[in-house]
Amino acid sequence: MARHRRWIVALGSLVALLLLPACREASSESTDGYEPAVLEPIDGTELSRVILTEDAAHRIRLETASVTSVGDRLTVPDSAIWIDESGETWVYTEVEPLVFVRAAIRVDRYEDGIAVLSEGPPAGTIVATVGVAELIGVESGL
Repeated sequence: MARHRRWIVALGSLVALLLLPACREASSESTDGYEPAVLEPIDGTELSRVILTEDAAHRIRLETASVTSVGDRLTVPDSAIWIDESGETWVYTEVEPLVFVRAAIRVDRYEDGIAVLSEGPPAGTIVATVGVAELIGVESGL
């Protein structure tokens, strides 16, 4: 079941990534230099901060949720999870309002739309649950 969900997430991410360049071309022609998101490298890491404008967050219908703790396990909605091409799992954490940084996680199992983590950000951390594909696109330069 977990393998099946990974393929669904990966396929959804791939479709979104393939569609994003067309969206960017259309918007760049008509917005006169408007940048809905900025990518800011984090010194000493391979990570970057994805900074959205309020308009961009509204357009992608950004939604977030908190990492929760159930016993000794952390949980997030499975919609928050991104599985990259090498099989690594990630979430986008909101480090400031409209500022997101990718964080590595380890999924133990999936249960009814919830991912139970064996490793991840601490309980209370805010993660993106809708708009994840767009955050990936910004960070990937698509």
